[in-house]
Amino acid sequence: MMMDNEVLKAIRERRSIRRFKKEQIKDEELKAVLDAGTWAPTGMGKQDPWIVAVQNEELIGQLARMNAKAMGVTSNPYYDAPTLVLVLAPADWVNSIKDGSLVLGSMMLAAHSIGLASCWINREDAMFKTEEGKALLKQWGLPDGLIGIGALSLGYAASFPHTIKPRKSDYYRIIK
Repeated sequence: MMMDNEVLKAIRERRSIRRFKKEQIKDEELKAVLDAGTWAPTGMGKQDPWIVAVQNEELIGQLARMNAKAMGVTSNPYYDAPTLVLVLAPADWVNSIKDGSLVLGSMMLAAHSIGLASCWINREDAMFKTEEGKALLKQWGLPDGLIGIGALSLGYAASFPHTIKPRKSDYYRIIK
């Protein structure tokens, strides 16, 4: 018999959503998601990642253009989500990518658990290497030397995936 609880259920049911309603999420929902990110484990308990939530439409447009340029497309890589959550970490810390990834994963599960939709977005590493990206980090009062780890598109789902890929049969091994 498989163990089951709300956390395991959320892990199985969470999906990346790429169609969002225009409606902005509630402040308390955003704070719950951001708070979940702060509880993600980090190497040596350093809590080195930085989380930046963006709901300003003009700034979201700028970030979308930057990401699209890094991707080589003209579409919106953030899928027109009303909220973006960026995660950055120190370039000189060996665990930056791992720590930031755990922050993003924790926030995705938290979002799903309270009825929000999310999708992990890449290319923030390329975006924040640019002069434009560095200027934004400075404008936001963040320390020098950060790298972009990833971002979440966050909002209310406009639609859900119709199919779910089955897990591959040899995904894991148990060695005793």
